[in-house]
Amino acid sequence: MKSKLSLPRWSIITPILAWLLYYGKSFEFGSVYDVFLAFGLIGVVLAAVHHAEVIAHRVGEPAGTLVLAIAITIIEVALIVSLMLAGGAETAALARDTVFAAIMIILTGIIGLCLLVGGYRYQEQQFGKFGVSAALVTLTAISVLTLVLPNYTTSVIGPVYNNSQLIFVAIISLVLYGTFVMVQTVRHRAYFLPEIDANKETPADPPSNQVTLISTVLLLVCLAAVVLLAKMLAPTIETFVVDMGAPKSLVGVIVAAVILLPEGLAALRAAKKNRLQISLNLALGSALASIGLTIPVVAVVSIFTGLTITLGIDTKSTLLLILSLFTVALSFGTGKTTVMQGVVLLVIFAVYLFTTIVP
Repeated sequence: MKSKLSLPRWSIITPILAWLLYYGKSFEFGSVYDVFLAFGLIGVVLAAVHHAEVIAHRVGEPAGTLVLAIAITIIEVALIVSLMLAGGAETAALARDTVFAAIMIILTGIIGLCLLVGGYRYQEQQFGKFGVSAALVTLTAISVLTLVLPNYTTSVIGPVYNNSQLIFVAIISLVLYGTFVMVQTVRHRAYFLPEIDANKETPADPPSNQVTLISTVLLLVCLAAVVLLAKMLAPTIETFVVDMGAPKSLVGVIVAAVILLPEGLAALRAAKKNRLQISLNLALGSALASIGLTIPVVAVVSIFTGLTITLGIDTKSTLLLILSLFTVALSFGTGKTTVMQGVVLLVIFAVYLFTTIVP
């Protein structure tokens, strides 16, 4: 029997074209080629979202959202590490800027847009409070310990950890994230499952094992292409940022936004279908994976290469981070959301972007 979720041709052709664009850069077509790279990047992001949804439909929730979150984080880590090794001491704050940007984009941008769109379409949306609470508690702890605490330690002057502190923070980040994954997938899996609604349309039959396997391979191909194209466009982005007189930390924001595009689009599509629980699983799970896995890997690279990494964020960023975590926690306190929470979060996101460009 043919699966109802067979793969469309564009989702197979797009990653192939993206890789051709990547290798075609060596032929020196000029600055116009960057436009093609940008379009190729958008196309491969859309393909990644499609394949992630196929896999998620096959393995079910919440494992399906976990697959995409971890896959994107692995690619994010690979990009950060490669840029660190290539840039040396000049990239000391790259991991911090990218991780902080990812958290702010997810907490205020992606979640805010999902709540706005979902609230506009359905007036009010519901979700499981226990699962969201577990994610927010874990995210708050990891965020403060990795991005805020370095500013107040005294073993080393500056917003950095010494090697022993770095190892300790890396271990507790893995412990916190590992515990959350265990809670999400084993001990309290029901907290992260969407409620069954008899009025919702019956989901399509799961894809076959063959289709799922093909989508898994293509998802990895797409995510790798996203990173390579983003890395290729990074110098152009950095030149643009410098020309407009904005701080170089804006580069981290743009890179994080590109990497999170598949996750963001998948979360938004779920919200449009009135599946807010899946949207929140995707968004919060991605934020946790981003900081919970990136910091330990970067710490190991720092120790073995001797590179000093800056982790502590400045006072303005600390205020925005705490405001975002506090606002999200209040927004999800009742188990229901409307457009109001979405608008508030998007306003904070706009403030974050504006103060990044105009500090």
